[in-house]
Amino acid sequence: MSIKRLDVTPEALEVIEMLEEKFGPLMFYQAGGCCEGTQPQCFEKGGFYLRTGDVCIGEIKGFEFWVDKDLFEYWKHAHFTLDVVNGFGAGGFSLETPYGKTFKINYTVFTSEEIEQLEPITRFGENGY
Repeated sequence: MSIKRLDVTPEALEVIEMLEEKFGPLMFYQAGGCCEGTQPQCFEKGGFYLRTGDVCIGEIKGFEFWVDKDLFEYWKHAHFTLDVVNGFGAGGFSLETPYGKTFKINYTVFTSEEIEQLEPITRFGENGY
């Protein structure tokens, strides 16, 4: 059995369901620096243009979660758990911001045994993506 790279807290899932109801299909992207730093962003599906080599580490409710290719190289040995907190993140580009919420990631480093069993990733621009 493969080990997932991504999970979501019940609180974040509740916000995602509200956003899906308002905006339809969603996508997530976590950048590697500028503007909102490494805060995960939620967009309407197709509302953010991926770069060649960006990495999809999994899905939440069928919505892809993409990570900047350079950030992935730094965090490829960590499990991501999408969470949400009350308050506004820097910049406010993400769909949850007007509702007084901010998505965040909690990281846990994989063990050596877990690394050998990780789910495969998808890179944008490869295999028809």
